[in-house]
Amino acid sequence: MSSEVEKIKLSEKIGYSLGDLAANLIFQTLMTFLAFFYTDVAKIPPASASVIIFIGGMLGAFFNPIMGIIADRTQTRWGKFRPWILWTSVPFGLIAILAFTTPNFSTTGKIIYALITYILLVLVYSANNLPYSALSGVITGNMSERNSISSYRFFAVMVAQFIIQVLLLPLVLIAGNGDKAAGFEKIMTIFAVVGVICFIITFLTTKERIIPKPEQTSSIKQDLTDLIHNRPWIIMLIITVFIFITLSLKGGNYVYYFNYYLEKDSLAAFLNTIGFNNFIVSLNAFLGKMGLVGFHWPEDASTSAFSLFNAGGIIFMIVGIALSKGLADKYGKRDVFGFGLITAALAQLAFYIYPPTAVTLVFITQILHGFFYGLTIPLLWAMIADVADYSEWKNNRRATAIIFSAMIFGLKAGLSIGGALVAAILAAFGYKEGMPVQSEATIQGIRLAMSVFPAITFGVAIVSLFFYEINKKMEIQIEQDLKVRHSK
Repeated sequence: MSSEVEKIKLSEKIGYSLGDLAANLIFQTLMTFLAFFYTDVAKIPPASASVIIFIGGMLGAFFNPIMGIIADRTQTRWGKFRPWILWTSVPFGLIAILAFTTPNFSTTGKIIYALITYILLVLVYSANNLPYSALSGVITGNMSERNSISSYRFFAVMVAQFIIQVLLLPLVLIAGNGDKAAGFEKIMTIFAVVGVICFIITFLTTKERIIPKPEQTSSIKQDLTDLIHNRPWIIMLIITVFIFITLSLKGGNYVYYFNYYLEKDSLAAFLNTIGFNNFIVSLNAFLGKMGLVGFHWPEDASTSAFSLFNAGGIIFMIVGIALSKGLADKYGKRDVFGFGLITAALAQLAFYIYPPTAVTLVFITQILHGFFYGLTIPLLWAMIADVADYSEWKNNRRATAIIFSAMIFGLKAGLSIGGALVAAILAAFGYKEGMPVQSEATIQGIRLAMSVFPAITFGVAIVSLFFYEINKKMEIQIEQDLKVRHSK
């Protein structure tokens, strides 16, 4: 059966999605907690943490196109992309553990150790995730099935995001018995084992169906020339960079916003109002019987509130993801994507105007932001797959991996810039690592990095989208034309 019309089995969709679950246990930790881990756990100065995140991230970003060229030219009996998921699974897990281990070194030694382990982690992440992402473009050529696969994939992302943003800090405190450094190392070991298993399942359950014609040949120079002249690719690259700057910037600041801006008494009162304190009392009793440290009020209210804040956003993000495919099938990916970005940016901006006691408004805004941004999540990678189809449609050559690698370059560049900005803004506004109270200037920097700055970077992505030409009508035309070509 043609790859353009073949229905993809549920088992394959789930198997494919487990690869993103595995990768995002690490990726979401990097995006949300790397700056916090360096500054508050490893006790690395914010300015040094900013340099580490930027250098490591950009090296990983520039490695992506190289990895794309390698993957596009890989020839095995398992295909081009699936083998890389298998080959990199164990190294990925081992290096992730090392990256979140805090050695008993001097400050200089910790900086060097963090730089080396972070560089290794982003390189092996690229070698794993680039082929994984490109795989979605060759599992099927059917646009609706591709949207469906993206929805399954990003549901798995949301599961990973829930685990990291909602459960990670409490798990770290419990696993380390109050010692965050020990807790991070133990939890990352568990994530590594789970990740290796998931990657192996992805390898075993997926199939590459879109195979370049034997007569297709192209040089690296030709591939790069095609990219440069592919306007939708350029637009999607810009969008990807600024979306991931935004995600890394705001995600990395959430923990500081809760720890230093929102009032702990107001957070504790909010949690008491919704009945969460009863859960904490029961949890503390359970932990006490096991000889573990429990949670205390109001000192630990920020940790619990932070977890619930993320939980609310993720739950409604999943609702947005669930609605995304149906809306995209009806209105087109571009228009739904744009609507989601605009409304998410407005919600993000609102965080700036709230006083430190407005906890209820903070939670409501997070729920709205989660829903609207959720609409965009499956569509980003589905649109990138469309760009690969557009390139084949225009040039009569398929170069899936290099297109995806260029987009992951944008992802990694955005992640490194956004993560570096988190630490750089803290340093610029006078953040003192390990201090329970920060200055007014530092708190103002945290507020800006939580709201205004992410809204601006979201805005750049929104403006860029106006120049993206693949609308619903063109999607249909490309799919029909390629179906005819592939049938010959």
